[in-house]
Amino acid sequence: MPSPFFEKVASAVEAAIHDAETELPADVISVLQKAYETETSSVAKGEYENIFANLKIAKERDVPICQDTGLIIVYITLPPEVPYTTELYDAAAEGVRRATVSVPLRPNAVDAVTRKNSGDNCGQGMPSIHIMPGDKFTVTVLPKGAGSENMSQIKMMLPSEVDKIPEFVTEVVRTAGSRPCPPIVVGVGIGGTFDSAPALAKEALLEPIDSMDEFEQSLCDRINELGIGAMGLGGKTTALAVKVKRGACHTASLPVAVNIQCWCCRRKRVEL
Repeated sequence: MPSPFFEKVASAVEAAIHDAETELPADVISVLQKAYETETSSVAKGEYENIFANLKIAKERDVPICQDTGLIIVYITLPPEVPYTTELYDAAAEGVRRATVSVPLRPNAVDAVTRKNSGDNCGQGMPSIHIMPGDKFTVTVLPKGAGSENMSQIKMMLPSEVDKIPEFVTEVVRTAGSRPCPPIVVGVGIGGTFDSAPALAKEALLEPIDSMDEFEQSLCDRINELGIGAMGLGGKTTALAVKVKRGACHTASLPVAVNIQCWCCRRKRVEL
């Protein structure tokens, strides 16, 4: 029989997934509303109206906002008094299995080569679970759809190319075009190593998007000059926000990763 600890973690993950899949965070809705109000294209405005209607239906019917319920990324922070054991991983995976049925989620996790579907979003290496120390015991889920994930990129730049970071980020978005369902949120990871830069970029998507620092705003402004607009049909807003996380890197390296999220910037944090 599962322990009370196991049940608490599994239930928290299941509940967080439900909330993330069926209702957007307040900061995301606020930024979408601002983009709608400042938009001058009637076509783009119509797309925002479709988005708001979609959100209303999802909330009223208690169903997922998007048919691509994504792969579930789980972040757990542990205070010193909570033991770090394999039970955490097992409980988080169980929460995903339960949510696959209860929300419900589309079974998205398949074997990379055979394409055999696990049926419960818990295939090999899934869900992706990240555990780190913290002041509080929290569970955060980030559902990640393929349309946006497929458009993400990493580049191992030279240290002398710091000034070319904006160019690279903008080019990733230009290449993506309409495929990630803009207006998008852009997570950027700068530094670390080849594997940790994308992790930084993904973690950046957990940050509130209703404020940006000067560098983030400059990247966002540059992206919006592309004119891709809502659903790629043109308009003032291609990116709702750009969020950047940085890490130290080798003297001879400059890893830069871009992780794109669609307009449906789903995430939910639960404190246990």
